[in-house]
Amino acid sequence: MARIAGVDIPNQKRGVISLTYIYGVGRSRAKQILATAKVDESKKVSDWTDDEISEIRSAVGNYTIEGELRSETQLNIKRLMDIGCYRGVRHRAGLPLRGQRTKNNSRTRKGKRKTVANKKMATK
Repeated sequence: MARIAGVDIPNQKRGVISLTYIYGVGRSRAKQILATAKVDESKKVSDWTDDEISEIRSAVGNYTIEGELRSETQLNIKRLMDIGCYRGVRHRAGLPLRGQRTKNNSRTRKGKRKTVANKKMATK
């Protein structure tokens, strides 16, 4: 199992797919990395040589990925919350940011339903 940027990438998969296991690397960036390292993208990770792995490591080093990218993202969110803009307020409240409706859906952002008991009707 090859270890790139602190992540164990699977051996049995093709190189393009395996590199997407790294946070911040998608399909297009994985293709760019393999092109920079001059490695065939259809080649499986188990078939990579040590030289190819070192070339890929150096190519990956040119991008902001993993922990550095996560902390950068968190700092951006914190900045939005500190300046009190609309998106920051929505982050703080745990609601969707991009104009989605919240009456029926948005369970991913709001979390599990919190049932509120109804007041009983007062009898006359």
